[in-house]
Amino acid sequence: MARLPAVRRRRQLLDVALQLFAARGFHGASMDDMAEAAGVTKPVLYQHFGSKRELYLEVLDDVGNRLLEAIGKAAAAAGGPRQQVENGFSAYFRFVADNESAFRVLFVGSGRDGDDREFVHAVRRVEDAIADAIAVIIEADIDDEHRRLLAHGIVGLAESTSRHWLRHGRREGPEVLARRLADLVWAGLRSVHR
Repeated sequence: MARLPAVRRRRQLLDVALQLFAARGFHGASMDDMAEAAGVTKPVLYQHFGSKRELYLEVLDDVGNRLLEAIGKAAAAAGGPRQQVENGFSAYFRFVADNESAFRVLFVGSGRDGDDREFVHAVRRVEDAIADAIAVIIEADIDDEHRRLLAHGIVGLAESTSRHWLRHGRREGPEVLARRLADLVWAGLRSVHR
């Protein structure tokens, strides 16, 4: 077993845990499985994460932060509001395409509709953070609550479309999905008023 610096080891353990949680769910993946898949002992795993619950919550936060960062960078690189919409969707769908396990853990696994309130709350924090990032770039003469409502609707469109896309074999690429949803959302946003 190669000795890795703590930061790299932690990253490795998060990546391994993500794959196991995506494949087996929270209850189906054990810390023994995690340690074996990572090529470490259980004590090494517990040096980084005090429990399976702590590890799962960290995976949810990590995935959410990576998705939010991808969307933020893409929107910031846009040349205008219409392009921000398309770039944001494009980043979201590319993330799903490149990180299907991450999407499944975040939006299909125990955190999405499960009975564990802490997991559900962690996923809602991610959704809220993405909606907050979208809300600030919606240019319309509306109040903040209206803007947040629309932003949550946009998040829901992306999530629902991703589920459909994964379920039905990814017939279109991420860029095609982004363009189609951006057309819909942009047309809707242009007609929004008080």
